[in-house]
Amino acid sequence: MKKASLLLMLSLMVLSGCAESSALIKANSTSLRTDVFEELTNGATAPQGYVDLRITATLKTHKPGIFSAKDIHGTPDYKLLLNVDGQAVLLQGTLQKENSEPMKLVDPEAGDGIRYRFSKNLRLKVGLHKVVVALPDDEIAIAREITLKEGDHNSLVVEPIYSTKPGKRQPGTYTTTNFREGVRSLRIMLNGKEV
Repeated sequence: MKKASLLLMLSLMVLSGCAESSALIKANSTSLRTDVFEELTNGATAPQGYVDLRITATLKTHKPGIFSAKDIHGTPDYKLLLNVDGQAVLLQGTLQKENSEPMKLVDPEAGDGIRYRFSKNLRLKVGLHKVVVALPDDEIAIAREITLKEGDHNSLVVEPIYSTKPGKRQPGTYTTTNFREGVRSLRIMLNGKEV
């Protein structure tokens, strides 16, 4: 009985997390404002009261068509959503086929797949901002508040947290994550510190 209750509670927590992400994506997919940031194309110095923010993300997915013909993983249609204070932009990634050998004992990105690199340079006002980053097709979204200070060279890095491989754990080993299992969550780093 206790196991059934625990399983039910864990299932509800997972479904609750998915529902929260879906609602966050839906609420932040369209721009409510257009005056929050400016997309930069040149390297001109930010005027007083403004700061530049470079956003980058890299992640790996399986090749297209592995699970179904409608699966957009591994195609240019797979995008990253960014919303800052109500202004939204969909980032198109650059794609590269990648078949990498393990770089360490447990490398979640080892193997044959598609590497995505997303980047965008923005100019926005100094101060506190609410940032939502999402992978809409995976129904994964996170919201964080960041503070940008004048004069800083700001870098916002989005990192994937991959799902774990199914199956039994070996005694003495840690749970192994792998890109083939999909992205479970995202981590945001501002100037090298997790937010």
